[in-house]
Amino acid sequence: MKKSLVRSYVDGLQESVHGESYGRIMRFFMPEFISSLLLYSMPMILDAYFIGSLKSTPLYSTLGATNNLIHFIIKVTEGLSVGTMVLTGLYNGRSHFEGVGRVLRDAFWTTLCMGMLFSGCLYFGAHWIYEWYVPAELVPLAVPFLRLRALSVLCMFVFMALAGFLRGIKNTRAPMKIFMAGTLLFVACDALFIHGMDFGLFSIPSMGLQGSALASVVQYLFMLVITLGYLLCSRRNRKYCLDLFSIFKGTSEVKRLLSSSWPVVLDKAAMAISYIWLLRMIKPMGTACVATFCMVKDLERFAFLPAIACAQIITFMVSNDFGRENWIGIKTNIKKVTLIASSLVLGLLLLMVANSHRLVQIFDRNNEFSDLAIQVFPFLSVLVFFDVTQLILSGALRGSRNEKTVMFTRLIICLGYFVPTSYVIAHWLPIESLALKFVLTYGVFYIGNAFMSLIYIHKFRTEEWKKPAIEGNVHGKNI
Repeated sequence: MKKSLVRSYVDGLQESVHGESYGRIMRFFMPEFISSLLLYSMPMILDAYFIGSLKSTPLYSTLGATNNLIHFIIKVTEGLSVGTMVLTGLYNGRSHFEGVGRVLRDAFWTTLCMGMLFSGCLYFGAHWIYEWYVPAELVPLAVPFLRLRALSVLCMFVFMALAGFLRGIKNTRAPMKIFMAGTLLFVACDALFIHGMDFGLFSIPSMGLQGSALASVVQYLFMLVITLGYLLCSRRNRKYCLDLFSIFKGTSEVKRLLSSSWPVVLDKAAMAISYIWLLRMIKPMGTACVATFCMVKDLERFAFLPAIACAQIITFMVSNDFGRENWIGIKTNIKKVTLIASSLVLGLLLLMVANSHRLVQIFDRNNEFSDLAIQVFPFLSVLVFFDVTQLILSGALRGSRNEKTVMFTRLIICLGYFVPTSYVIAHWLPIESLALKFVLTYGVFYIGNAFMSLIYIHKFRTEEWKKPAIEGNVHGKNI
């Protein structure tokens, strides 16, 4: 007889035989948390702080709006990274080291081509992109900024695939250290390029918003070069017979990589595009509301970092256990990781809500949108908590080769619920209170995430999530 959902969850938290210990999970978690902090939050928050010090709401809004677009690009690169990580984990779990090396080679060339495609689209389509989703006064500021940022996107695509490979072989410390070095370089260059500095014999002029874009180019180029050097020169990686620059001997591995990646790319892109859609819905409310949206999003994303890190580690933990068909261990790990993520996110949210007045003042030096931000932040922070379970379970489903379940669920919820509901609230409902309209428009996104969680829980409560492994064994398709 199947246990109740609550009883099953509590029993899983106390499981000591199957799955990883809490101590081992935390050893996986800390490098990923630091990497997530350095990739998703710290650069954007410090960048926003430096731009905010210029005391221009249009400049701050332009930065925030562009970061939404870059966040979408990061999610696409994450999808390819997850595909690389899953295939690497499956090969590595079965000690098929030559296959691990082939995965890296194919990921390198695939992401290089895709990076060139995306960079070109951003560079030549910058004006059209901004006209669609930001107020008209921001477009002249945004176009040259995005065209320079497009150069960093190419490096980002390749670097994220290489980082996914390292995670797939359970090496989370190397990406963490590289992220740390890259972020420190970005922060130094960002402050230097935005404000400029006179060194006596030579000087760096103040470049404002363009300085932020140039710092990003330097960051990702540096991280890419360092990662390539580590992969090719480290003795630890020699057993994988790495040969990045060899010619393809067939397309089977590329197809398998794309097959594992495209559902993740679509589902992650759907979530990231939701933020761009939200900004499009908030656009008619004015530049101050756009700035409020950007600030609230950055603060909430910071509080959400533990969940992002936990989603990364549950993917590679599940992918390795899935290759061994360790079903009980997989479910136990999911429950433990969910508890860790939920506890940490809740603690950060409570701390940030208690200090919301001080946090808002950091970014709004002219007090043009502080009042609105202080009103909406506590309500939206409560809704953010709905997203934790959804993120962990979607990561676990990807690790178990159920990428399409996540993809279809997210697409259906985003297109069938979120987009029409947010449009009705933003354009049709006669809501006089700007704060209420803002919260309702933004809030439907997180309610949609709660619906996704229910679907994922139902999936794991059945035996359907095991089918990719069972079918692979029946048909002799084990890699």
